[in-house]
Amino acid sequence: MIAACIKSIDDRSTHGLSPADEAAIEMALRHGEATGHTVIAVTVGGARADRGLRVALASGVKTAIRVDAPNDTESAAVAAALAPVVAHSATVWCGDYSADRGTGSVPAFLAAQLRRQQALGLISAEFVDPLRVTRRLDGGRREVLRITGPAVLSVEGSIARLRRASLRPALAAQSAEVLPYGTTVVPSGKTSPPAVRPYRPRARVLPAPSGATALDRLRVLTDSSAAPEPGETIEAGPAEAAARIIEVLRGWGYLELAE
Repeated sequence: MIAACIKSIDDRSTHGLSPADEAAIEMALRHGEATGHTVIAVTVGGARADRGLRVALASGVKTAIRVDAPNDTESAAVAAALAPVVAHSATVWCGDYSADRGTGSVPAFLAAQLRRQQALGLISAEFVDPLRVTRRLDGGRREVLRITGPAVLSVEGSIARLRRASLRPALAAQSAEVLPYGTTVVPSGKTSPPAVRPYRPRARVLPAPSGATALDRLRVLTDSSAAPEPGETIEAGPAEAAARIIEVLRGWGYLELAE
């Protein structure tokens, strides 16, 4: 079995499949034709995601599966939801970006979930034994890889154009059943980034100002003419010097006191 993992978008700004997702369907179909494997299409999302699955069905995919989950599910959670569905697929084809221009990280997360080799950002593929693919590198370079086992592959939209469905399959796809995959709750929503603030050491405990009256004590607190305390010079071995540094840092409030 060969799988095509896609993401169908349906909101006010954009909708449908990205060229990369359409290319992933086409490459999965070509791979299936070359090897005699059945091709399935899988997505994670709400009921509106069925539109993209029906495009895949009209193009020749045999089975469409949707894992029900919120549309804003994070990439790692999407990969976790896809993994058990495509675990028995010899090869998983994905687009390297979706129509909403997300992070494009689902294929990498999915490969990690399945513990498979990955080849991302492919620009060509030859369906020989073993499968030979080419990926784009920085600086105009290319890398040719031989895929010798189960793998997760992501493709650019330029690698192939999805075949045009004829009328009969297109009509049949509109009424075809999209298989639900369980009702597993998938973590959703974007995680708020942690707050990062400058380090603030603990307040130093200082002795109370001396003076008989409040005015005397105020003068001590606001006196800026006092000379700063001289620095300390010590001669010690590495272990003793390190201990002294830690002691001073604790005194200044930069290190917590030992329990």
